[in-house]
Amino acid sequence: MYKDKKIHSHSIRVRYAETDQMGVVHHGNYPTFLEEARTAWLREMGISYKKMEASGIGLPITSVSVKYKKSALYDDVLTIKTILSKIPNVRLEFDYEIYNEAEELLVTAKTELVFINMQTKRPMKAPDYFLEVLENWKNKEF
Repeated sequence: MYKDKKIHSHSIRVRYAETDQMGVVHHGNYPTFLEEARTAWLREMGISYKKMEASGIGLPITSVSVKYKKSALYDDVLTIKTILSKIPNVRLEFDYEIYNEAEELLVTAKTELVFINMQTKRPMKAPDYFLEVLENWKNKEF
């Protein structure tokens, strides 16, 4: 499905606090997992979310879609694969796949974010440095 796309993998271990009484990850924790994987993707690309915000550019989420296929459990090591859906203009879209240690697909997800000018709170085009990093991304190994 993503053979021509760069896929970034990020692993996390499910903490007890992220589960319900049955040891199953509570559904509300998945957006946090996606955020952690997405910021790791940005960091790996050489893009600092902190520096982007300090320069007055925000990247709020406008849409999250999560499809649950199988439960993640306490102490599982999850691998979250983050895939940039397309080169951004104003919107930044990611697809995700979450696997357990047995390489079973547990979750698929999508997020959409929008670049905004933090002063005006208005949408804006992706910053040039962001697009330059993505242009050079073809040769980057994850």
